[in-house]
Formats: sequence, C-alpha cells, structure tokens
Amino acid sequence: MKTEAKPNPLVEIAITIIVPAVILMKFSGPDSLGPVRALLLGLAFPLGWGLWDGFRRRKLSWMAVLGVVSTLLTGGIGLLALDAKWLAVKEAAVPSLIGIVILGSIWTRNPLIRLLVFNVSLFDVERVTQALVAKGNAHLFDERLRQGTALLAGTFFFSAVANYILARWVVTSPAGTEAFNQELGRLTLLSYPIIAIPSMLMMMALLWWLAKQARLLTGLDMGEMLHPA
Repeated sequence: MKTEAKPNPLVEIAITIIVPAVILMKFSGPDSLGPVRALLLGLAFPLGWGLWDGFRRRKLSWMAVLGVVSTLLTGGIGLLALDAKWLAVKEAAVPSLIGIVILGSIWTRNPLIRLLVFNVSLFDVERVTQALVAKGNAHLFDERLRQGTALLAGTFFFSAVANYILARWVVTSPAGTEAFNQELGRLTLLSYPIIAIPSMLMMMALLWWLAKQARLLTGLDMGEMLHPA
C-alpha cells in the first residue's frame, strides 16, 4: 500500500513562521506594503498552508481547523485595530480551550489521549489490549490513560500561560500600525523556541511515559507495541 507523502517540516516552518515574520517585520512600512497589506500577506501564508494541507489530505484535522481560525482571529484583531491585549487573550484562549476539552474527557469512556497519543497510527492497539487482558491489567492501564490525559491537558495549559505572557511582553503597540506588525512578526519567531519546542518535548516525554506504563503492564517490549508500519 502506498504511504502518504508527508510535507517537509522545515518547509512548513519556513512557510508558517519565517516567511510571515519577515513580511511583517520588513514590509509593513509606508514605503513598502503598509501595515494592512503586509498583515494580510503575512497571514496568507499560514492560512494558505493550513487549507492546502487539508485539501491534500482530503480532510481538515481539528488542529488544522484551529490553526486556520487562530490566523483569521489574528487578522481580525489587526484589521479592526483592537487593543493589543486581545491578541494575548486570543493566543491563550485557543490552547486553553483544547486543554479544557482534553481534561473533561477524563470523565468519559474514552479519554482523548487514546485519540491523540495511544492510537493505531503509533501503537499496535489490538496487540497491546490483548496483552493487558491476558495479564488482568486492563483496568490499571485505563487509569494510566486518565493520568496521561491530565498530563496532556497540562501541556496545553502551559502553552496558554506562556502564549499570554509572551504576547503581552512582545506586542504592546496599537493594532493596525507598522509597530504592531513588527512586534507580531517577532512574536511569531519567538513563539517557536520559547513555546512550541518545550511543548513538543513535553509531548515526547508523555509518549515515553505512556509507552513505559504499557510495557510494564503488558510485558511487551517497545518494538512489539508499536504499530508495524
């Protein structure tokens, strides 16, 4: 079966982070594109990437939809010249809502960590489940999944707080101005090393913890638990 080609992550970073930041910081002046056109052009890159990725996959993932909505909200704040504090609120609101939904799923039959981490694209779920049942540890693993779901929600709450603090620190100028665009560009660049990378490391640590718990409760090694593909 032919596997789906995945986009180069460096290309994605360039299109969604570097190019928009350069446009916002370097082309927002009156002698260039101006604040409004530079803002529209800068935001067109991550917006276009999100829509193209959804078209390529023939579906829009919920993360892609949130990315598109977040970009549109940023554009709305800039075009309507709202107070810069609303940008910080928006930056914090998106991961906060995700964290709340994930946390709330703890009290359902299927904690969201099953969908986001412990899924068939990463793990051989059927084999792991059979091993858990054979050892009588299925209920213990369900408890670990609920603990992992709480930890997963915590990574999004960290992102929300960090996003808010960083946005309030970096973006202080009125929306719709050249200074606002330049600060928005710096925020875009800084958010990756300050927020995205630590969040990614936390997710990797969570994945390692979950795999370790599964290994202890099933007796399977990592190679046996991971999806064959």
